[in-house]
Amino acid sequence: MATFNYTVDTKPMAEEIRSVSHHVNATTGAVVAMQTAVIFAEEKAADHVCNNVNKGFYSLIRSQISQKMAKLQSDVDSNLMQLVQQKNALLSIKNRMQRDYNMIAGRYGKLFNGLNANLKQRVFELDKPTIDFAIKEVDKVSNRTKYLTASIPITQLESISLSQRIVASNIKLKGLNVINSMRSFLFEMNTQKKLTDQILINDNRYAENATIFIPIVICECNRDKTDSKNIEIIISDVELDNFSKSAIQNSAYTEMNNVEWSQKTAPNSEIKNEFSKLLSSSSKAQRVKDLAMQLFQSNNFQTI
Repeated sequence: MATFNYTVDTKPMAEEIRSVSHHVNATTGAVVAMQTAVIFAEEKAADHVCNNVNKGFYSLIRSQISQKMAKLQSDVDSNLMQLVQQKNALLSIKNRMQRDYNMIAGRYGKLFNGLNANLKQRVFELDKPTIDFAIKEVDKVSNRTKYLTASIPITQLESISLSQRIVASNIKLKGLNVINSMRSFLFEMNTQKKLTDQILINDNRYAENATIFIPIVICECNRDKTDSKNIEIIISDVELDNFSKSAIQNSAYTEMNNVEWSQKTAPNSEIKNEFSKLLSSSSKAQRVKDLAMQLFQSNNFQTI
């Protein structure tokens, strides 16, 4: 069997493999560099995403807080405006009540002062002896040292005894006047007591239940700029105490919702006559009276 021996030169192949090895090393280096760049880019992208997410989250939270703050600030401002309006309304009511109180207090003060002076004069007239005794005689007795002055001691013995007799006589006369005043006072008191017992009536004997009709006035008015209507109920002071007035007012307020009002243009003849009498007795100018009558005739009102 023939044997063939061949000699193959591997140098070119080794050089090619060497060149391929260089390229593989270069590729490996490029891959490592690319991997490093990719890792750095991913890290940078992750940081960018995290920063944006954090920024968006904080922006969202801040926006929600700002919206809530704006809403709460709006509620606070509206409540503050409402409180200011209520404060102004209360101040207006307070000022009106102060004016009404001062007006009523001045009017009733003048009325009661007049009544006190009148009653004082009447009491003085009824118990005139007692008043004269209390005001005049007591003052004289209290000031007796001024009325009964002693004589000057620089005098003769005869004049001293005569002065003492005169002083004693004056004292006796003053005592007699006091006794007569007391007797007259007691006599007048007994007479006044008998007359009073005959005039006064024991109410317990005539106490009974009865039904009376009391007129009331219901006024609906607007006293301020808030267009809030106020209802006032005016009750007569004749034959009524405070408890009865309160009961009537409470009943009237309870029945206000069931009251039906009807338009009425022509006033009652009695009211018109009374108003005409008030105008005729007034001291105002004729122009004011004519205008008042014109307003009264052109007035439109509602009745029950």
